[in-house]
Amino acid sequence: METISSATGTFNPPQTKQCPFCDETIQARAIKCRFCGEFLNTNKAKALEAGSTCSSATPNSAPAKDKEKNENVLFSARPSLWAMAAAAIKGSIFLALAGFLMVYPLEELSIFQKTENPTLPAYDAPAEPAPESEVAENPAEVEETSRFTLSEEQVLLFRKYRIVAGLGLAILVMLILLIKMVKLKMTRYEVSAERIEYSRGILDRRVDNLDMFRVLDLKLRRSLLDCIVGVGTVGLITTDKTDPQFTFEKIRNSRRLYDIIKNASLDADRRNGVVHLE
Repeated sequence: METISSATGTFNPPQTKQCPFCDETIQARAIKCRFCGEFLNTNKAKALEAGSTCSSATPNSAPAKDKEKNENVLFSARPSLWAMAAAAIKGSIFLALAGFLMVYPLEELSIFQKTENPTLPAYDAPAEPAPESEVAENPAEVEETSRFTLSEEQVLLFRKYRIVAGLGLAILVMLILLIKMVKLKMTRYEVSAERIEYSRGILDRRVDNLDMFRVLDLKLRRSLLDCIVGVGTVGLITTDKTDPQFTFEKIRNSRRLYDIIKNASLDADRRNGVVHLE
């Protein structure tokens, strides 16, 4: 209730305060809150008032800061192109085969020519003179009829199919490698204190996440070549039904990622009260 000062004739608004229990506005001299019915002269009320006085003006600022801290991205990366090393080696082999088909003249090999070889006798029998009717008059004709070669049209047709097959194989291999590379670079990992979020796909983008408290174990693998180029693979064993085994494939700063996930998973277990039983 507003009061009027007798000396100055002005209105003095009543002093108010916030209820420490329900945070409603009540009079400063109130003993009992008219909203929640709690008494304000107890030790519990005095402790709450003292705590609210020491805290900031907005009581929810601390949880908001904690939430903002948890949502901050601790690590963000994409897989390195070194993850395509095995595919690149296989592709190089098929590209070499395609180049061989396009360059080497296979139609000139002897295996594409038919030769009639006379069979040798099992024993040395006296040769019988052949009848005069079976003796060829011209020896050159005998040599020509005993060997069959591809015609000019067949040679040209074989060469055409050989070059087309080699060119088609090269285009197919390069297209597969290009799709793998684009798909690999379209994958992105983001690690925060609460979860792991990863997106993948070219035309059909999919975004999934993995809660940090579901991580059971993690391991880091680095081969000799990985150590030279500065990449590594971090594998996770989780309780998630969708991704029981999750892998960060060929990531740079893999040791830093390993430490971040290890510390974040332990913090998430403490915050959520999760105990993993082996």
